[in-house]
This record gives sequence, C-alpha cells and structure tokens, in this order.
Amino acid sequence: MNISIGNDHAGTDYKQAITEHLEAKGITVKNYGTNSNTSVDYPDFVHPVANDVEDKSADFGILICGSANGVAMTANKHQKVRAGIGWTKEITALTRQHNNANIICIPARYTALQQAIEMVDVFLETEFEGGRHQNRVNKIPVSC
Repeated sequence: MNISIGNDHAGTDYKQAITEHLEAKGITVKNYGTNSNTSVDYPDFVHPVANDVEDKSADFGILICGSANGVAMTANKHQKVRAGIGWTKEITALTRQHNNANIICIPARYTALQQAIEMVDVFLETEFEGGRHQNRVNKIPVSC
C-alpha cells in the first residue's frame, strides 16, 4: 500500500508518529508535509497529496492541520478526491463505508495522538460498502 501524507506546522508531530506507525506495518509513505513547527501555508502540502490520490500513485492520503477544515476544503477542490475529517474512529469508518473517502483529514489540535493513529488504522482497514452509497458518491463530482 502507498500513502501520501501532508501537514502544516500544527501537524508535524502527528505526521512523524503516523508515518513511523505505517512504515512499521510495511506501508510506503510519501511525505509532502513540513518537518517544522514554523508557520506554513497548508495548501502547499495538500495539493501534492491530492494529486497523488487523483492519479492513483497513492492508494490513500492523510492530511493533518490544526482543525482539519482547511486541508479538507483544499483537498476536496480536486475532482477525484473525497476528503473527510476524522473526529472519532466511528466517524472515520463512516467516511470510508458511506462516502468512499480516499483522504482522511485529522484535526491535530482536537484529537489525541493515539486517537489519530487509531483513526488512520480504521480508515485504511475499512471498506466502502457500495450499494445505495455508490449512487450518491457518483453525484459528488461537478461536471462543468
């Protein structure tokens, strides 16, 4: 499995811990995030992750910032991206089961590190249910 990960300054510690966790499981992680706690602009790190998910060079993406709102909004500008904010393991599972999310967005300032790691595991292990949800997911992209 290949994962692309990106973060702003609020998510540096979480990104490092999540990357170590995934690599210990044999998952390849491509890092687009900052490695510093110095303020940066999150879109600079979101677009490369979203591009990898769109072109399928990554199976999934992980984005981390303070609230997760900015990274989710930015990622969802990409037509083939469905980025969902993970607040709990249950909500994270639903973003996969019902929405076929391909990027999880983690609010580093509002979740504990262990909780974030558990949400990543749930995200990667949960399958899309398809069925009645597929028709809804098909209606997400805007055709111009």
